[in-house]
Amino acid sequence: MKCGRFRIAWPASLGKIKAFASIAVDFVIGAIAMTTWTVGREKVLTRSEIQAVLADLHRKARRSINTRMNLVLFRLATCCGLRASELSSKTVGEGANKRFVGGLRLRDVRVSSTSPSIRIPKALGKGGKARVVPLNFDQGTLDDLRAWKQDRIAAGATEDDFFLCTQSKRGKGKPIDRHNARKRFKACCRVLGKERQAEVTIHHGRHSFISHALHAGRSVVEVKEAAGHSSLATTSIYSHLVGDDDGAIGNIFG
Repeated sequence: MKCGRFRIAWPASLGKIKAFASIAVDFVIGAIAMTTWTVGREKVLTRSEIQAVLADLHRKARRSINTRMNLVLFRLATCCGLRASELSSKTVGEGANKRFVGGLRLRDVRVSSTSPSIRIPKALGKGGKARVVPLNFDQGTLDDLRAWKQDRIAAGATEDDFFLCTQSKRGKGKPIDRHNARKRFKACCRVLGKERQAEVTIHHGRHSFISHALHAGRSVVEVKEAAGHSSLATTSIYSHLVGDDDGAIGNIFG
């Protein structure tokens, strides 16, 4: 269609028009939300902080299976952006009717395919939304998760077993609850010093994943889908939280 000297290019199909309108509405709604919600830089672990935690956990994990699980938990929260509710389980019912609800399973962490990923089922996702978290953002994370899953299966675990579970002899195999997941994340950050450890939470790990993924060059759409945000604008909030003064990023987390 021409308008004077200018040509207006309309979308080729109704489907594309709807898709464009959906993205526009999504961004406007998110932009409104941005006026009331922000994330401070103190809620994002710097790359050097993440590397310090990972180095400390790798060193200690050689002699402690419990620390090794903490390493995996830290990877899931900080390098994959999983929420505490997605990492943990809870019990419902009493006595003989007591059972575990939720909890990431070994089958949900797909480390052997050409497109490695973590599948967050509807039962775990916020608002009942399923999503897929790609594991090709960071090689170190993929390596640690793959090694953990392989060792669990070699020890007799099945695909239906919990990915994160208690390691004590008396209760081995039981899922961890949200309180335990939070305590473990705090323990992971001990190497950062008492002051920093006191202020970080497991949700700061999620903030860190989103911020560093954007800073490393992943598109807003990619990160939105990985994080399970309902709005592109929500994801965009994180785009300014990581500066170039924290070192060049190759494998994002190392």
